[in-house]
Amino acid sequence: MAKYRQNRINDAVKEEMAQILRDVKDPRIAEALVSITAADVSADLKFAKIFYSVYGGDQTEIAKALKNAQGFFRSELAKRINLRITPMLTFVYDSSAEYGANISKILKGLDIKPLEDEEND
Repeated sequence: MAKYRQNRINDAVKEEMAQILRDVKDPRIAEALVSITAADVSADLKFAKIFYSVYGGDQTEIAKALKNAQGFFRSELAKRINLRITPMLTFVYDSSAEYGANISKILKGLDIKPLEDEEND
């Protein structure tokens, strides 16, 4: 049962952080497409890793902007989610989308001939 509760908390934090991210007025974040890909809240609810990806925009500037807005994110999260403890937020860049696009590009570049039906057994 504890794992189910943990997954529900992770999903709720992820959804609320995505909503809060839309309200940020920092132009570094507002001009780029930043999406929350996952949230990992510790079992004691003291810490949370927020995984994000960036499409368009400077990743280092966005990382600085997210770090500067941690207090805002935490206070908004406390208002929206009823938890005993509001976790300290840490933002972690998620490069899995770029990695997947790179793998797809490599696979498309391979010259693989389709398999022929083997009827001559």
